[in-house]
Amino acid sequence: MVTPESVKQGIGSGLACEHLEVLGDGQHFEAVIVSAAFDGKSRVQRHQLVYAALGDRMRQEIHALSMRTLTPAEWEAGR
Repeated sequence: MVTPESVKQGIGSGLACEHLEVLGDGQHFEAVIVSAAFDGKSRVQRHQLVYAALGDRMRQEIHALSMRTLTPAEWEAGR
């Protein structure tokens, strides 16, 4: 079974994150991801980076993942 922690590890191993939170019930997950890699990227490009970090798991194990993808500056501004 997929856990929020395993999703978090998958994202964190493929994408350098300054802040990473994942909540979920085993099928549906919500993530807040803060990464300098998102700087200058569109929302779609940011999501593509996260999907790439998760690789095949996104297609095979994770049914739904909603994301807030923020740069460190956006994260600080929103706090």
